[in-house]
Amino acid sequence: MIAEPLNLTVSLRGTREVRDNCQLFRLTGLLDAFSEPTFRKILSNKINEGPKHIILDLSQIDFVDSSGLGALVQLAKQANSTGTLQIVTNARVTQTVKLVRLEKFLALQTTVDAALDNIKSS
Repeated sequence: MIAEPLNLTVSLRGTREVRDNCQLFRLTGLLDAFSEPTFRKILSNKINEGPKHIILDLSQIDFVDSSGLGALVQLAKQANSTGTLQIVTNARVTQTVKLVRLEKFLALQTTVDAALDNIKSS
């Protein structure tokens, strides 16, 4: 599997891998008001390209603000209309998501393997 680099922002970097029936996005840095428009646009386009199951690995994200959460909600709605979206988090991201009670809607996972298992069982 070759990780394709995503052209995001200075503060948000990432890659995309296409596996069997899913896309795996690994992101590092800040998902904030500065990076959100580019993040949302690029990921939205990739979701439309397919495959339909999406895993966002945010385990290396340092910070998520309300703009980032809004983008995650929009992408979840888009992905869930044709497939699934699973988000792999770290403690910081999980705490932010739970603060606004979106943990069930955003299908938080602890590892990429757990997210892959969820896709296989769906």
